[in-house]
Amino acid sequence: MIVEIKVPSPGESITEVEIGKWLVENGAVVRKDQELAEVESDKATLSLIAVASGQLKILAHEGDKVNVGSVACTIDTEKAPSLPDEKLAAATLPNDEPLKKSEIVKDNSPKAVAQKIAVVQQESEPALKMTPTAKAVMEQAGLSIEDVLEGIRRLTRKDMEQIAGAYANPVALSSVASRAEERVAMTPLRRKLSQRLVAVKNETAMLTTFNEVDMSKVVDLRNRYQKAFTEKHGFKLGFNAFFAKAVSLALSQHTSVNSMIDGEEIVTPKYHDIGIAVSSPKGLMVPIIRNVETMSVAQIEGAIKELAEKARDKRLTVQEMTGGTFTITNGGVFGSMMSTPIINPPQSAILGLHAIKDRPVAIEGKVEIRPMMYIALSYDHRIIDGKDSVGFLVKIKEMIENPSKLLFGGKDAEEILLDL
Repeated sequence: MIVEIKVPSPGESITEVEIGKWLVENGAVVRKDQELAEVESDKATLSLIAVASGQLKILAHEGDKVNVGSVACTIDTEKAPSLPDEKLAAATLPNDEPLKKSEIVKDNSPKAVAQKIAVVQQESEPALKMTPTAKAVMEQAGLSIEDVLEGIRRLTRKDMEQIAGAYANPVALSSVASRAEERVAMTPLRRKLSQRLVAVKNETAMLTTFNEVDMSKVVDLRNRYQKAFTEKHGFKLGFNAFFAKAVSLALSQHTSVNSMIDGEEIVTPKYHDIGIAVSSPKGLMVPIIRNVETMSVAQIEGAIKELAEKARDKRLTVQEMTGGTFTITNGGVFGSMMSTPIINPPQSAILGLHAIKDRPVAIEGKVEIRPMMYIALSYDHRIIDGKDSVGFLVKIKEMIENPSKLLFGGKDAEEILLDL
């Protein structure tokens, strides 16, 4: 029976996608639920999954642009693997030594089948290193490795002396200059990202304002309650959740930072849909946490964890990345000390977090070493004035340095008591 595997839809507005990369070769025998290929659009990357076990026939090749719903490949279920996957995976010798050919011919046990695969792989893969570009040229010309080796000139004594000397001196070997280069096509997601970044530069009046935050109390709070938090919620507590909560409260007091331009109108959502920038194998993605103003720190942390895992596993949907009224990006996880983040349009502002470093600071006339973080707010000056941008950043600083304010809408308990 021939089963068709059709191109999935990344979203309602997308009718065409690009075949990114096949993860298995044409003609290979695949198992049900195995990931076959990556399908890319300008908004998301999806996986093509086998719905049955059998032999794969690829119809759409890497780089091809295909319509959503078209057939990317077929699976012949009549040629499904004879051994269950778990038995084949377990069929190995304790010392991983391949059987001899004579032993494989006489023995059809699962162990022998597995060792036969090992022998075929060893014999079919010559011990020859090639650059990706060299391999591409060889395949395009229809040549085999044997053809290439036969075409190489005879090695001279000078060649051998140079190579022997290099291997005798590891430093010399590592310093041999290479002129190799690799070319790969930009993915639709990367192309779209580059277009949006250039558009931000050309279409907005972007400025960045900075401040620094004493992280002592948040670090102490996190350290003291990390074990109890993890035991109750099943995941660890990070710093992004504190900042997301602080951002939501600050947006309530500086509404222009949550606004955006639509033609000749200014739109100010009454809700806070905050995007958290996540690094994925396909580049930067910004999944959205909806209605952060209604969530606790623990709920925000859980949402961040779930969306980050989806981004890394390429399971994010277009809906989970669409919209958003504000964005937080954390370059500190990569060691960044300071940066000017770029606005994520049509939003008007983005908060950049950075590495926490011990620095000397003046505390009540004395120099103390505190864990400090630089924070940066990039904003569109067409819609956000300097007063609001600076005030917004100061409000975040106050709440992170006094986490109890996160419970009282950004105010001190005394202020609430006195109705101030």
